[in-house]
Amino acid sequence: MLQNIFSYGSGGRNADRLYLRRSFLRFVLYAALAAVFLLSACKNKRTPATAKSDSYYTCSMHPQIMQDKPGTCPICHMDLIPVNRSKEARDEIMLSDEQIQLGNIQTDTLGNALMGDKVVLTATLNFDEMKVNTVSARITGRIDRLYFKNTGDYIKKGDRLFDLYSEELNTAKQEYLAAMERQQTLGNSIIDFKQLLQSAKNKLMLWGMSESQIDALGKTKQFSPLTAFYSTASGYVTELPVKEGQYVMEGGVVVKLADLSTLWAEAQVYASQLASIDYKGVATVQLPDMPGKEIKGKVTFANPEISADTRINLLRVSIANTNNQLKPGMPAYVILKSSAGNAMTLPIDAVLRDGKMAMVWVQTDQNTYKRKMIETGLESGDRIEVKSGLQQGEVVVISGAYLLNSEYIFKKGADAASGHHH
Repeated sequence: MLQNIFSYGSGGRNADRLYLRRSFLRFVLYAALAAVFLLSACKNKRTPATAKSDSYYTCSMHPQIMQDKPGTCPICHMDLIPVNRSKEARDEIMLSDEQIQLGNIQTDTLGNALMGDKVVLTATLNFDEMKVNTVSARITGRIDRLYFKNTGDYIKKGDRLFDLYSEELNTAKQEYLAAMERQQTLGNSIIDFKQLLQSAKNKLMLWGMSESQIDALGKTKQFSPLTAFYSTASGYVTELPVKEGQYVMEGGVVVKLADLSTLWAEAQVYASQLASIDYKGVATVQLPDMPGKEIKGKVTFANPEISADTRINLLRVSIANTNNQLKPGMPAYVILKSSAGNAMTLPIDAVLRDGKMAMVWVQTDQNTYKRKMIETGLESGDRIEVKSGLQQGEVVVISGAYLLNSEYIFKKGADAASGHHH
């Protein structure tokens, strides 16, 4: 009995030891896990989150390749070059040496130069609207036949243009013949048939019949249901809005004719150039399609209102068109006298213009370029005046400005000239 009790006591103590050992191991495990979490939390508090790298790696030949670590280009297998993001401002762009060489990016220091005594404006030849004539229908009817059907055909004054069928006109012809017959048979009556005949004749003339047509009608005493109409002016057909079989209303346009003996050279003038132009002087018009040909003319019109959207004004020069050699739509240059003087100038290719603003790229640091909006003035040859936006001594990109602008759009997704996202 004592032995059994002893045995039980010994077994109970072993079970307690095993229980205590397991409890101790469990405690140690929990404490270790708590320590790990505590150290991790402390480390997160002491160590800030890893910031995005200030540099990326790109290929000088294929700038669309951008990686966050060194390597080779998957297209041409050249080594990628590092580019620093932090050094690029919003309106700046940084290029590698290889990109500058491939893009032929060249710069020059801005300084003063003597501008020429003339202004060269781009222009287009247009019709002289003072010599454009419109032939309209004098009465409602159907165009039975057109004798000229092509734009560009030349029509002389008096040429037969079209035949018209008109119920009203045919009725008026009958009234005229009836009045003539009554005058002949009842000429001595108290009714003044001469006045009635003249009234019927005036109606026919008002609706477009000529004296000779009315006289022929009186002689033959027969009329055709179709009436011929003739051109009242000479010129080239510029518009022909009607077709055979089509009805035309009274006053409707049948054909427009332009006399090309004189043309207008319409030039675009920037608002900053208006003050320097001599409007009373002789203008010289040159034609790129006819090298060496120069035509003298006069400024006949300057638009009193400047376009709010483009800041461009319209200038019109009237020139003679000898032998009709010149055609409307041809490009031209208008050269006007202006006052010479010193000004800050740049090559025209250095300035990017879109009709609303002008912009140049300025070098601000090594391989770094920044856009600047400027106000331009006179143009002389291949030079353009800079009125504001730049200062003497600034280094301006004079070659490769368009490629630089395209690279900016490609990298940053915004047009450097307008600031709008594509």
